[in-house]
Amino acid sequence: MARALRIALLLFLLATVAQWTWIERRRVTEWRETLRVVVYPIDADGSPATAAYLDRLDRESLREIDEWVAAQAREHGLALARPVETYLGPRVRALPPDPPRDAGPFDAIRWSLAMRWWASRNDAWNGPTPHVRLFVLYHDPDRRPRLGHSTGLAKGMIGVVRVFASARQQGANNMVIAHELLHTFGASDKYDPATNRPRFPDGYAEPAIGPEAPQRYAEIMAGRTPRGRDGAAIPVGLAETVIGAATAAEIHWLRAPHGAR
Repeated sequence: MARALRIALLLFLLATVAQWTWIERRRVTEWRETLRVVVYPIDADGSPATAAYLDRLDRESLREIDEWVAAQAREHGLALARPVETYLGPRVRALPPDPPRDAGPFDAIRWSLAMRWWASRNDAWNGPTPHVRLFVLYHDPDRRPRLGHSTGLAKGMIGVVRVFASARQQGANNMVIAHELLHTFGASDKYDPATNRPRFPDGYAEPAIGPEAPQRYAEIMAGRTPRGRDGAAIPVGLAETVIGAATAAEIHWLRAPHGAR
């Protein structure tokens, strides 16, 4: 009886939180105002190289994200000239909870709630309340050449992003940050998780030219540029990516015709 009561209370709490977060996300993604996005840097490995990189990190390094989102919004006919403004928040000393691997739905829900609780306890931002909070873990590429999975939560509009503490990787870092940012707005991945290849047609930037033809750009939520039978290439930065029509619809932008840029 007590266990059933606990489960019922948990389900009620989850339903209440889900309803509130859905209403909040729908409100902010009506795109009537510029959304504040705060990036909280985290030293993920204690490397001197990572610490030195974070000491040099400034808001200017993130400005490319705002400009890219604005350019993509224009292509899709959004009236708002500046959809997002990205700010560099205070450095966070604690590490966020690790997402569960191969978890069931209840494990994923528990982690989502734990992540939101952790974020509320580690947010020292003094400015206006952010619409989106991205906790970005920086890693020394000499210590960790491959990174773990990044996560963007539409519920709570929070992201945990893993990038490299390297100036050479700044373009790729901004691409990963933008990808997870779009997840918080409701965008879904558009690649096959078994192969990491873009799904046709939603994972193609210009699907009208045909799935076998080499593509010029990568759809940001697919993460790779289809090269026909030669596979797919990882773009080096945001300049080689676009927001496709399916993603634009998911984040409540006006849609442009396939292939428009």
